[in-house]
This record gives sequence, structure tokens and C-alpha cells, in this order.
Amino acid sequence: MTDITNNASKPKKHKTKFNASPWIMGLYILFLMLPIYWLLSMSFKSNQEILNVFSLWPENFTIDNYMVIFTDPSWYWGYINSITYVAMNTVISLAVALPAAYAFSRYSFVGDNHLFFWLLTNRMAPPAVFALPFFQLYSSVGLFDTHIAVALAHTLFNVPLAVWILEGFMRGVPKEIDETAYIDGYGFFKFFGKIFTPLIASGIGVAAFFCFMFSWVELLLSRTLTSVDAKSIAATMTRTVSASGLDWGVLAAAGILTIIPGALVIYFVRHHIAKGFALGRV
Repeated sequence: MTDITNNASKPKKHKTKFNASPWIMGLYILFLMLPIYWLLSMSFKSNQEILNVFSLWPENFTIDNYMVIFTDPSWYWGYINSITYVAMNTVISLAVALPAAYAFSRYSFVGDNHLFFWLLTNRMAPPAVFALPFFQLYSSVGLFDTHIAVALAHTLFNVPLAVWILEGFMRGVPKEIDETAYIDGYGFFKFFGKIFTPLIASGIGVAAFFCFMFSWVELLLSRTLTSVDAKSIAATMTRTVSASGLDWGVLAAAGILTIIPGALVIYFVRHHIAKGFALGRV
């Protein structure tokens, strides 16, 4: 009886459990950021230091690599060209995908499922399959080496992706909203612009993000369909081999600058992306 009383009076010791989640997340973030840090470090080094010395940070800090990009027209025009056709592609893809996704989400017609699947197969096909047909077509109609040529070529895989994403968002909006708006006297375009579009703003943000990123990082079509006037930064980076070899410092600086537009897009549409991943078909 005394032992039971003594045991009951003793405070219970709670074992502290080690929470490994923050450590795992920290290691994961470190693993992801390490290549970016290494690229940033290389961008402030000279080629001799990159090739001959192993160092975690620049021993002889230099911004010459960035000066080459900002002063050489072949480099900075590559960025301008890329941003131009990527922006054009994003606008065209969304302009085509919005009515197409609305039709798939609201109406049933003969072959709708087959047509929807056909759109997705275009996204599954590798760009190399279409490189030669696009090259011959655009050369014959005078669109070779233009921004619109690359923008239109990238719609081949961006429009199906945008339709697939937006259709999932639109299907989640009740059809009663459409009917109520029509009863209240709204025309289709007024209803679509003032009522329906704000309801799927997150889906539009997600679709725009993916269209921008896929067009920004695509290399094969942008390199095949351009030569001088509309040459992208990705194509420029693959043509930096000289008699002395690769200019590693300039390539690293160019790589850092190519990350910035994507980071800015993510920052401005971050709220839409978060809602889109939670609510949409992503």
C-alpha cells in the first residue's frame, strides 16, 4: 500500500521526443540551394580560379562576368528576346485556353473526351518531333528567326497544359452562377470578364506560371527556329565555346540572371499558385 502511494505521489517524467522534421527540411533546402549558391559563387570568379582553385567563395571577387553580359549585345539581347517571346506565348496560350477550357467544362459535344485527350497527347510529345516541321513551315512563310515563331511553336505544349489546368478550376464553379448571370441580363463576355474570371483567378495564375516557365526553359525549338534577330538566352549560352574553351564565369553569371525572371514570376503570383495547388487540378 505504501509503495502504491509513493509511486502515485512521484511526478511522471515525460520523455521528450526528438522532432526530426525541421532537420530533414533544413537538409532538403540546403541540398536544393547548394547548386544555386555554387553557381552564384562561380559567377564572381575568374576562369583561372574556377579551373585551378577549389574554394567555397570567390578569393578574387570580380564582376567582369556580369559586365560582359550587360555590355555585349549578343548576351543582353538574348534576355530581351527570351522575355519577349515568352510573354507573347503566355498571353496567346491563355487567350486560347480560357474559352477552350470553358467549353470543355460547361458543354458536352461529340468527341469532347477524345479531343481533350488529343490536346494532352500534344503535351506528351517531345519537342524534337515538331522541330523539323516547324522549321520548314516558318521558313516557307517568312517567320523564321522571329519572336512570334517561337511563341506560336511553344503554344503546342502550353495550350494543352493551360486547358487542362483551367478546366479543373472551371468545373469547380457551379453552373448556376452562369444561369443566374444570364437571367440578370449579363452577356457572355461581360459575365466572363466581371464574374467568372475573378472566380478562377487562382487557376489563371497557375496556368500563366507554368506557361511562362515551360516556355522560358525550352531550348530545342527556340534554338532551331532562331538564328540572330530572335535568338534566346538559352541558345546563346550553348554557343559560347571558343578556341580557349568554355567561359565558365560568364556562363555562371548568365545562369544566375536566367533564374531571376522565374523567381519574380513566382513572387508576383505566389498567392494564386498556393490556392491553385490546393484547389485546382495541379
